[in-house]
Amino acid sequence: MDTSGYVKPAEVPEAHLPLIGFIYVIMGEVLVEVEGVPFLCQPGQMLLIPQQSPFAIHFYRNAVGYTGGFAPSILADTKPLRYLTEPLHQGFWFDEGVFMGELFNMLANSFEKGDRVFVEKGLDLLLSRIKPMQKAAFPAAVSRFLESLFNPKQMPGSIASYAAAIGISDNYLSRLVKNATGRSVGAWIDIVRIQRAKRLLSETRLPIIDIAAAVGMDDQSYFSRLFKRETSLTPSSFRKKMQG
Repeated sequence: MDTSGYVKPAEVPEAHLPLIGFIYVIMGEVLVEVEGVPFLCQPGQMLLIPQQSPFAIHFYRNAVGYTGGFAPSILADTKPLRYLTEPLHQGFWFDEGVFMGELFNMLANSFEKGDRVFVEKGLDLLLSRIKPMQKAAFPAAVSRFLESLFNPKQMPGSIASYAAAIGISDNYLSRLVKNATGRSVGAWIDIVRIQRAKRLLSETRLPIIDIAAAVGMDDQSYFSRLFKRETSLTPSSFRKKMQG
């Protein structure tokens, strides 16, 4: 997985895998929703997705790392991860994170060379570092906010509208989201607006003023400034680049 330095689709549609899926992030971040629950994967973090669990990727930010899957049958009957039934999100920090990154690199190289013996042993070593009882779930209010924000059927709203829908104050929602994700509510709203604007600019010929309105921004000038700040391109330049 390498989404740095070039345009990557904002979202990956919902899918099911007959394997246990994994995402390991070395740099950047990825927002994944599994069975309706959002997980923000940041550097040094790994997400395991149970086989046949519906998942979708809502957001990439300069994400570099590894994605893939493996059949539960390769694990011994005594391994708890063989019977994974719900998402498992775990972080590896400092030296342990460096070790995990290098192990993933060796696994990828061995897989390309067809070295099945090392892949199986390396995967077993990697999974031995996972602690099934450790979870990094968001607080319920943060999950509800992200689920609502990334719902493609809803236009991005204001901080007040999300807080009111959850039944808490603006300040409390802002504090929860900032503590859980490292990013403010307003920043997440802007991210969704820009990602949806990118899709409309790439896939339609709607006037820019209509695209601004479609992502919840009535001020076209502010929309253009925000878009350039986030992408280093004006909306018109981005459209020309994407539509050739």
